[in-house]
Amino acid sequence: MQWTSILAIYALVWVMTAFVSLPFGVRTHEEAGEELIPGQADSAPANFRPGKLALRTTIIAAVLTALYVLNFEYGWIGVDDLNFFPDPPSMRSESS
Repeated sequence: MQWTSILAIYALVWVMTAFVSLPFGVRTHEEAGEELIPGQADSAPANFRPGKLALRTTIIAAVLTALYVLNFEYGWIGVDDLNFFPDPPSMRSESS
């Protein structure tokens, strides 16, 4: 696999992981026991830390991308291994 492909896959996994990670650990002002600023939405986060989110996302995306690349190189799991609904015995062709 080329390094540019790995970089593109990492970027896609990073964005996906960032969006999945966004709601974890965020609290509203009411949950944190802080006072609301006039005109502020009730759902606005009180403790949003983009640096912590980016670090967590970077680590998780690196691990997931490494697993994907290793699976691509060594072929641990293929499409045939993911067939959760195999054909019933009556539909299988008999080999002679």
